[in-house]
Amino acid sequence: MTEYLRVGYIARPHGLKGAVKLDPLTDDVARFKGLTEGYLELHGSYAPVRLCVLSRRPDAVVVQIEGYDTVEAAQALRGGFLCVDRAHAAQLPEYTYFIADLIGLSVFDTEGKAYGKITDVLSTGANDVYVIDGGRLMVPALKKVIERVDVEAGKMVFHGDVLREVGFFAD
Repeated sequence: MTEYLRVGYIARPHGLKGAVKLDPLTDDVARFKGLTEGYLELHGSYAPVRLCVLSRRPDAVVVQIEGYDTVEAAQALRGGFLCVDRAHAAQLPEYTYFIADLIGLSVFDTEGKAYGKITDVLSTGANDVYVIDGGRLMVPALKKVIERVDVEAGKMVFHGDVLREVGFFAD
């Protein structure tokens, strides 16, 4: 499991004093309320930062990151991510998982057949979709399909009969 979880994608500068617009990478932008510390992920490395949340909307969060006080400095952050460590991550309800923890899980059905690894999770609005082996198999994230998820063991098991009914097999 990764130590840091992405909560926002830095889309662009906002205003003239170095603030940035984040595209939220979380289901609930309320998680930004009171957020004053995080980690800036740029080019594969992480740096601790202090920040101030200036505004929150369902589709955007504007933050001021300490030490970035010009449009040019904010522009240099474009394409990066604002992250939190696991100690400051939102508490998830039972049977929900961080996408970062699902990526890389090996996928099996209840009959023991292996399908590969989860390579992406698509958020479609109605429900997420698990992408296995780059699209060779796509499965909606529905309770009726999932037998069990064991993040620590790196494994997800689908009900075989339901998988054959709702899964999209590319071959």
